[in-house]
Amino acid sequence: MFQLGKTIVSEDIIEKDFICNLSACKGACCIDGDAGAPLDADEANILKEIYPKVKPFLRKEGIEAIENQGVYITTEDGELETPLINGADCAYVIFDKKKVALCGIEEAYNQGEVTWKKPISCHLYPIRVQDYTEFSAVNYHKWQICDDACTLGKELQIPIYKFVKEALIRKFGEDWYMELEKIAEQRK
Repeated sequence: MFQLGKTIVSEDIIEKDFICNLSACKGACCIDGDAGAPLDADEANILKEIYPKVKPFLRKEGIEAIENQGVYITTEDGELETPLINGADCAYVIFDKKKVALCGIEEAYNQGEVTWKKPISCHLYPIRVQDYTEFSAVNYHKWQICDDACTLGKELQIPIYKFVKEALIRKFGEDWYMELEKIAEQRK
């Protein structure tokens, strides 16, 4: 671990390689698991605001889940998340012709209907950020369903921090990312 500004960063994000391999996993991270995508309060408000523009991109099951549970849910621990369809798929998941899970929010973004790409927790994946009072912990979340992404990343020699560059800049800013790059270069 190393400190970068008000973050404590796992060395895994500069040492391990990763590139999503959707042809292998089919977007399993959006349909497996037992929780929705983590959200912060600002994101929950954005979802409320943009839902009418995102709704036309969603599946019937997703719309039903959202209309029954809300555009986001609050867990027993007080955490905010996207709702799930029958405890599995994220309610915002859509599928392409090859049955690959995609984000309906991101599709609305790609089509120019909204200006918000998707929850930062999704955009950052496989990085997870845990905010504390004095700092944020920036960690690699290893999940077996992403083994093909690790293999592809290693083949192409793309470290995690480069794979999620846009999301890291979105979360922490350009200056933070430039400092991260310097640290990564020094550790090579």
